[in-house]
Amino acid sequence: MIESLHHLPHAAGTHAALSERFTDLAPALTARQAAIESARCLYCYDAPCTRACPTGIDVASFIRNIHEGNVDGAAVNILKQNIFGGSCSRVCPTEILCEDACVRNHDAEGQPVKIGLLQRHAIDNAHFAGHPFQRAPSTGKTIAVVGAGPAGLACAHRLAMLGHDVVVFEARDKAGGLNEYGIAKYKLPGDFAQREVDFLLSIGGIEIQYGRVLGGNLHLQDLHTRYDAVFLGLGLGASRRLGLTGEDAPGLAVAVDYIATLRQAADLAALPVPRRAVVIGAGNTAVDMAVQIGRLGAEEVTLVYRRGVEAMSATDHEIEIARANGVRIRTWAAPHEVLLDDAGRVRGMRFEETRLLDGRLAGTGAFVDVAADAVFKAIGQHMDAGALSDPLAGEIEREGKEGELRIHVDARFRTKLPGVYAGGDCVAPGQDLTVQAVQHGKLAALAIHDDILSKAEA
Repeated sequence: MIESLHHLPHAAGTHAALSERFTDLAPALTARQAAIESARCLYCYDAPCTRACPTGIDVASFIRNIHEGNVDGAAVNILKQNIFGGSCSRVCPTEILCEDACVRNHDAEGQPVKIGLLQRHAIDNAHFAGHPFQRAPSTGKTIAVVGAGPAGLACAHRLAMLGHDVVVFEARDKAGGLNEYGIAKYKLPGDFAQREVDFLLSIGGIEIQYGRVLGGNLHLQDLHTRYDAVFLGLGLGASRRLGLTGEDAPGLAVAVDYIATLRQAADLAALPVPRRAVVIGAGNTAVDMAVQIGRLGAEEVTLVYRRGVEAMSATDHEIEIARANGVRIRTWAAPHEVLLDDAGRVRGMRFEETRLLDGRLAGTGAFVDVAADAVFKAIGQHMDAGALSDPLAGEIEREGKEGELRIHVDARFRTKLPGVYAGGDCVAPGQDLTVQAVQHGKLAALAIHDDILSKAEA
């Protein structure tokens, strides 16, 4: 995955020592802290926090459960709306969703109720004798789900609850999608992502087939013929290119590839780590990359973005994490040239300083060089065109700019092709949030169920 970095030295230190740098970003609440924090909730009648949650978790209700000492009840309350409630409590940008909507979030109070940490407390401390949800009587129907990420697995779980059998086709050798491969290790440490998948699958009725690639050894035409419905949770698997000479030189890598390698590494000390690193991008992935390469031992980490900080898609919370970890953030600079040494390896990047001219981004003609032993691209992902390359897939409508096309769906996540549904990052519009992908999968499952029942009645 990161062959272009093999010439770099390995991380300094032992695996055990390095692992200590990738524990939970925020410590868990103690039982006493959870009791005090839950007492701050006003249990609002109109619950603006619930309205702000993409999955519709009844926030006031689960917090009241915690306050009353009913942690299992709180967890069930969360999971019935969001089966990925554990990971979302860690990675969801609560600061711009539920906590931003909290009525205690004003100057006099100082801070909102810590909804994310309370959700994590409930999920982490719940004890179930078995899976908390029972399957409905079998419908005799089997649905194909492509992609074992949050959208696909949320869809599969809800379908299983409704009595359907589900076969999930996953390209990689582990389920979990971005939770397993794409989230910073300090946000979902250890084997949390896999334990969450195992819990989800324990409802029964869900089979996962690994190494199945849509457009490769798996085709939409076959799925459409063999199964009662198909859900596409394809994600965005292809990385955008800078379009510069030298982009394939040793020392230039895709950030998500490095993050995936880091998350799967059995020995962190074996990872290649540059002394000086540049990360190009402005989103949460760029921050994850910059912070993690610093924690692995890079001495200088610079995150470069072509616009101002106010335009960065990373949340203010993420930007503060970057700064707290010593990441230098340089704005108003666009990639112009990959600088190579005599051996053809990356020695830095040349950026052109930018500005807004009549509301549009423009170069100033001034350039700045940033020395680096490695450059990581975190400039976004797009849908792999090969996934929908067979003739039947051509009937699925797509929208967006060239090179950024996503699947068009209606309000119930139906594509233009009858019996085929889609959700998660591969559909438009979307915010590319885990919590939103979970909601897409859940709602698509309900649409599939309703459509199958309507067809049967007809």
